[in-house]
Amino acid sequence: MRFITALIAALAMAPAFAELDWDSALGGAQRSEQNRARDAFRHPRETLEFFGLEEGMTVVELSPGGGWYTEILAPLLKENGALYAAHYSPNASQYYRRALGGYLQKLGNDDLYADVTVTVFAPPGEVDLAPAESADLVLAFRNVHSWMRGDALPVAFAAIHAALKPGGVFGVVQHRASDTRDAAAMAESGYVTEEYVIAAARDAGFVLDAKSEINANPRDPTDHAGGVWALPPSLRGAQDDADRAARLAIGESDRMTLRFLKPAG
Repeated sequence: MRFITALIAALAMAPAFAELDWDSALGGAQRSEQNRARDAFRHPRETLEFFGLEEGMTVVELSPGGGWYTEILAPLLKENGALYAAHYSPNASQYYRRALGGYLQKLGNDDLYADVTVTVFAPPGEVDLAPAESADLVLAFRNVHSWMRGDALPVAFAAIHAALKPGGVFGVVQHRASDTRDAAAMAESGYVTEEYVIAAARDAGFVLDAKSEINANPRDPTDHAGGVWALPPSLRGAQDDADRAARLAIGESDRMTLRFLKPAG
């Protein structure tokens, strides 16, 4: 009897993310072999579980690019939850317009994405990522250095704070600098120090709740002439096959994984 009581109690305390259909989300036909191969560097399930993803949540994915994480989040939230994709502005540069167009075409070609709400997040000018205090979880995957350009980071973090419910989570994965460098150098290289990100989040009203080394890569020296784009998948500036092989052996960049909270009171 004690065993049964203990079992019932344990099941009652089990995390809600255990109910999510990770097999379909990670292994479904919506994901290419190329995208699934990057799981070894991006650790999507471990990362989303660390951020506390649960069934029924309202989630905002910031600057989703081509939709690598959207392919995972959309099926997880389709039946019970809501997903906002806060993408580039259609009135920005041709580069951003093409990126947004490709993303919208992706969503339009598969009913899996029928319920994804696309909004505009192009700080400092356009920051309507989601209704005020509507989101349980806001996710930023390798975006901080982009917002640092043009001094848009304070505006971006303030908008994220406004969109979250009290007690909501702001999850950050960002290329991590291994040495101190100024803000301009960080924005240029893509590598940002943890201290800089934590200070910027604190200034916006967030509290650091936890750190994880899920996405760490100790093989990455973080001092590449071409910044993070010297590594896979870009391999920018690779000189020859030997150089390419050396960069592939390093793998993708070293990354911090930080979980912030918007205080409930």
